[in-house]
Amino acid sequence: MTHFKSVSYTCPQPGPRLIVLGAVHGNELAGTRGILRVMEELEQGRLKLARGSVTFVPITNPLAYEKQQRAGDRNLNRNLNPTDAPHEFEDLIANWLCPLLAQHNVLLDLHSFQSPGQPFAMVGPENNDGTLEPFKFAHEEEALAIRLGVGRLVDGWLSTYAHGVEARIARMPADASRADLLNADSRYGIGTTEYMRSVGGYAITLECGQHDDPQGPEVAYRAIHNTLAHLGISGEADPIPAKTIEALHIYQVIDKFNADDSFNRTWASFDTLKAGDIIGKRANGEIVAAECDGYILFPNNKAQAGQEWFYLARTTERFAAPG
Repeated sequence: MTHFKSVSYTCPQPGPRLIVLGAVHGNELAGTRGILRVMEELEQGRLKLARGSVTFVPITNPLAYEKQQRAGDRNLNRNLNPTDAPHEFEDLIANWLCPLLAQHNVLLDLHSFQSPGQPFAMVGPENNDGTLEPFKFAHEEEALAIRLGVGRLVDGWLSTYAHGVEARIARMPADASRADLLNADSRYGIGTTEYMRSVGGYAITLECGQHDDPQGPEVAYRAIHNTLAHLGISGEADPIPAKTIEALHIYQVIDKFNADDSFNRTWASFDTLKAGDIIGKRANGEIVAAECDGYILFPNNKAQAGQEWFYLARTTERFAAPG
C-alpha cells in the first residue's frame, strides 16, 4: 500500500481545524488503532462534532507500515519539508503531507517508543522571536498537553538537535554518504510538529508507551477524545488538567559513532542518571558517562552509526503550575 489517505469530518459551525497522525513510523501502531476507534464512533454517530473539523491520517507512512518497520527509505520525522527533487519515498509523503498540515491549526501526532517506559508528551519551545523556532502559541500548546491524560512533558527537541548537528558536521568525513549529509543538515531536526509550528499552528507529539504495550491504543484513543473536547470540536466536557506534571528539558543528543558502540545495561527512557554513571562504551573502548544528574531518553541500541544513540534531559520548572 503506497497511496496516501486522510479522512476529514467537518461541522457546519466554524471552529478549530485539528489533524491527528498515526504511523508516522511504520512500526508504531498505537496511534493508528486509537484513530480507527474514534473514526468508528464518528461513523456510527456515537461521537458528534459541535464545531470545526478533524482530519485523521491513520497511516502516515504507508511504505514503512507495509514493511512493519520504523522507516521506508528514511525517517519521515526528520527533514520534513516539500521538495522539488524527491530522493526517498518519505520525500513524496512530505510533498503530500506538508500542504495538508498547513490547512489545519492544531496537530496531535501519535507515536510509541522502543524501550520500556510510561507515556509522555513532547511540546515545543516557549514563545520567542528567535531564528531557530519562533513561536507564539506556547500557552495553547501547554494547556492542551496537560489535558492529554499523561503526567510527563518534555521540551527542548529542536534546539538540542541543532547542537547535535553542529557536532556531526565537525566530524563529517570528506566522503560522506547521503545519509550522513542528511544527518548533518540542520533541517533534519524538523518533523511533523516543527513543520506545523513553522506554518502558524501548534502541535504535540504524544508518545503512547512502548511499541507493544497493550495500553498504547487506549492512551491514543483517550488523547484524541481529550483533544477534541478541549478544543471544543466535540460536545464533550473539557478534561481536567493533570494535577502534577513531571517536566523535563532535553539538552543533549549522543550519537553512535560505530555500529559496535554498546550500552552497559538495558536502559529505558526516563531512567535516572547520577553524575559519573556509566551509560555505555564506544567501540574503541572509550567510556560514555553522565556528566551531571538527569535522565536518559530514547535509548536506541539498534541505532546505526551516525544516528542518535540516546538523549539526555534534566528537570525544568516550565510546567510547574499547570492550569
